[in-house]
Amino acid sequence: MEKAGDSLVDWDWDLAAEEELRAIEGVYYSSANKRRISSDLDADDPAPLHSRPSGRRLPDWGRTDATQSQCHGRHGGIVARAIADRPPSSCPTNGAWRVSPLRCPGNFKVRYPTMVYRGSIIYCRTAPEVEQASVELLNKIRSMKLYMDHVSLGFDIEWRPVFKRGEAPRKAAVMQICLENARCYIMHIIHSGIPPGLKCLLEDTVSVKVGVCIANDARKLTNDYNVCIEPLEDLSSLANLKLGGVPKKWSLASLTEMIMCKQLEKPKKIRMGNWEADVLSKEQLQYAATDAFVSWHLYQQILKGFPDAKYETKNVEKVKKKLTS
Repeated sequence: MEKAGDSLVDWDWDLAAEEELRAIEGVYYSSANKRRISSDLDADDPAPLHSRPSGRRLPDWGRTDATQSQCHGRHGGIVARAIADRPPSSCPTNGAWRVSPLRCPGNFKVRYPTMVYRGSIIYCRTAPEVEQASVELLNKIRSMKLYMDHVSLGFDIEWRPVFKRGEAPRKAAVMQICLENARCYIMHIIHSGIPPGLKCLLEDTVSVKVGVCIANDARKLTNDYNVCIEPLEDLSSLANLKLGGVPKKWSLASLTEMIMCKQLEKPKKIRMGNWEADVLSKEQLQYAATDAFVSWHLYQQILKGFPDAKYETKNVEKVKKKLTS
């Protein structure tokens, strides 16, 4: 594995290609030796040599120069470098010749494994089902608070999109809440409404609700159902605080890729689908549960434990001063 720029490139070197390159290398040096012997014998002969040197000619892909020996990924970093950067033993060079494989495409992009939630999905469609699930969550939060400083809820909502200009936005239709690895609750609030237990859960200050752009979701729920959601923690802002550098507007997918090295798939067919359907499909339930779980996992298991970037920088500067004083 070789690190290049901001990307990790796994050089999957084909054994058959390696054997072919070694054969080319042998022919190349054999040809070079023959030319050297011929030059020594004919050094006193002013007549030009018109005969073609014996030996095989290297293929066209072997002729490269310094500007052709690298390609760049979508982040601008070098993701692959020709044989110039590989060990000399496997990469013979001579002038303009450079034995190297085909250059990589300019649109090179690392493909990460897909993020999939594999826990239980509790689907609540009616008001009694949502009420029961909310009471279960409240009881779990109370018990967890006895041995935890912070209890977090991965939180997200979905609603049916509108496609006609001037049409009013639809009400929030689905609410997904995740408190642990084992299970995730999907509440079909377009059918159940907000029963008392869920209202109590959303307004409970013991648990922090976490997600990307969660303030916008909270505002929509206030407008749609007259319920207040607090306290909130925006994962994009938290990531900027913990990771440092130039602040970015992180999406849940980009955070998942950056921190977990996983791809959070967002199929348009599901994301822009009918969340007001009488019963949600298996794909919709999986999509919604994965979003809530990833929000919870990023906060509870990863970002919360990171030191602030500014704090770390100050500590490094203090250590440097002590070492140099």
